Amino acid sequence: MSDTVRSIDTPHGEGRLVTSKARHPIATLLVSHGAGAGIDTHDLAALAADLPAQGITVHRLEQPWRVAGRKVATPPPTLDAALTAAAGAIRPTTPLVVGGRSAGARSACRCATALGAAGALAISFPLHPPGRPETSRVDELTGAGVPTLVVQGERDSMGRPEEFPEGTELVVVPWADHGLKVPKSADVSAGDVAAMLVEATLEWVVREVAGPGVGQVTG
Repeated sequence: MSDTVRSIDTPHGEGRLVTSKARHPIATLLVSHGAGAGIDTHDLAALAADLPAQGITVHRLEQPWRVAGRKVATPPPTLDAALTAAAGAIRPTTPLVVGGRSAGARSACRCATALGAAGALAISFPLHPPGRPETSRVDELTGAGVPTLVVQGERDSMGRPEEFPEGTELVVVPWADHGLKVPKSADVSAGDVAAMLVEATLEWVVREVAGPGVGQVTG
């Protein structure tokens, strides 16, 4: 089934939703991108390509600043407003997981409770700016108020796995940086990284959000 694309109105301009629909959805994942790239990064694309066959509909939100062709992301409250508008537009009938990568992960954690989400998926959560661990954003992560899965690169300069608080549900991607990219010398490939992300997300959604029906759907 091909993706569908539609525009949505937000308080800060037109956003865009790209939907990869499951034939028999049991959960819904709404994700947004980071401050330096759009929804076509390899990680978000892998989720959209592989999860629908397992019963999870994936909506990728392209923020208004990106739709408008700007180079720099707008302030965090505008990202939250667009995510809220997107959640209202999709009106899921299955448990909702909000997520994203980097800035999108922060937004998901900030909005999860207000959106009534059953969980939050934080890919490359920027725990702090590069080289500034004293400027911590841990309160956003721990304040999500819902089960949260963090998928973090082993070499992420914005938060190495060992910097996260005890009790964080954390999947560590070997060799990976903030973009979940691995060097050519690594013993894992980009395909391995994508597979790891999809498998970890699916297992977590089954366990924490949707129940044992997910993962048994193959249509």
